[in-house]
Amino acid sequence: MTNLKNWLWMILFGSLWGINEVFMGEFLARNSVPHFSVLLAAVGFFLLATARGIVNKPGSSTMIGAFAVLFKLVNAAPFYCHLLGIVMMGLTFDILALWLLKKERRVLIRSAMLGILSTYLGNASFAIIITYIVRYEFWVREGLPKVLSHIFVAGSLTALFAAVLVPLGLRLGETGGISTERRPGWTYAGTLAGVLAIWILARILS
Repeated sequence: MTNLKNWLWMILFGSLWGINEVFMGEFLARNSVPHFSVLLAAVGFFLLATARGIVNKPGSSTMIGAFAVLFKLVNAAPFYCHLLGIVMMGLTFDILALWLLKKERRVLIRSAMLGILSTYLGNASFAIIITYIVRYEFWVREGLPKVLSHIFVAGSLTALFAAVLVPLGLRLGETGGISTERRPGWTYAGTLAGVLAIWILARILS
């Protein structure tokens, strides 16, 4: 992925994911919205899918997750379990996209399965790592019931959203009128401007 255009897209979508995590996450947590992490994950999967429709390259979704983590580290208090969750979402989406998308990105069943399987694999990987490897106090204290709830309760709710939003995001990224070939100069300028606007807005609101 040496193409500057691809890197700009990844930074843009990572920044969009990051600003959603910072500000929507803070709003939902402050208002004690039940299972608010489900809504944040649903938006994350939509952004990952849209970006994958534009840049269908191995590693692109992982890098988007990394940029989202960087954005959140710079603009919010570092809740490391949240950061690990973002990393696992991007990584599992990346791995499964290599298998399920290939050259058949527009197949509805495959893209829906990408959303569902990414949710369960990402939630399971996160819960096991944070509880039994990192041994984060909050997760260790609640133990196996917390792990199972994250996989099967929050995971199932997120999977319902992802089954719809991932195909929608892929379709939007592929055919949403985003031209990167006819006017590459405008694409570079517009994407860079979007990135700068998001980071400046975050610093102003922080």
